[in-house]
Amino acid sequence: MAAPNIPSTVSTKNELKLARSLQQKKFRDQLGLFLVQGPKLVGELVRSSWPVETIYATGIAMVKHDLPSAIALPPHELDRIGTLESGNEMIAVARKAAVGPLKDLGPEELVLAMDGITDPGNLGTVLRVADWFGIKRVWCNSGSVDVYNPKCVQASMGAIFRVTVDQVDLPELLKRQQVEGATIFHATMGGASVFSKDLARKAIIVLGSESHGISAEVLQVGGQAISVPGSGGSESLNVAMAAAALCTEFSRQRGLR
Repeated sequence: MAAPNIPSTVSTKNELKLARSLQQKKFRDQLGLFLVQGPKLVGELVRSSWPVETIYATGIAMVKHDLPSAIALPPHELDRIGTLESGNEMIAVARKAAVGPLKDLGPEELVLAMDGITDPGNLGTVLRVADWFGIKRVWCNSGSVDVYNPKCVQASMGAIFRVTVDQVDLPELLKRQQVEGATIFHATMGGASVFSKDLARKAIIVLGSESHGISAEVLQVGGQAISVPGSGGSESLNVAMAAAALCTEFSRQRGLR
């Protein structure tokens, strides 16, 4: 792991208080910063082009992971900053991604659109799914869980640094993309089997919460209802599992074209 270009300064009580405050959304929003925790994710962060503010680590972790410019802290201070039950030996403070103009879909692009997702672990895992299948963008309807929630960042396993996530007015955005020729697919329990559909891109897969499904406002925009057929006793799939199954079929059909 290459050492990031961060000045090695003595941290003050105010700096540590700021880092601890990032456990709460209101301070992440105010400061434009968020936490990245554990050696694996901090390593992903350092290897990316993402802006890093500060890295805190135990002395042992600094040597083990070759981070001489990190700020050394005792384990009990790192435990106060972090949210993990274990693995707090390395914590970074990173800056949120800049929000730019939202581009229309490219000719062969596939986007995942999340409607009403409130569980940070689910959203983080969806980012991991998107990253696996080479999907570069995820749209979250207004009111969805904060993508910089520590649980979401952790569940993404570094995908947050490669997949662009935008908070959007999803109904309005879907209308615009329909006009631009994108096909909208709604993931619903009553939809047609995804294995029986022609899944031509450019396309958007809309997934709703497990509790309430896709909102009426989004459904009113129109689109094709699809589902992952099953024969067992479970009532539904976890939203990330459904995303993985749907993306698998989208990728399979793309390979056949």
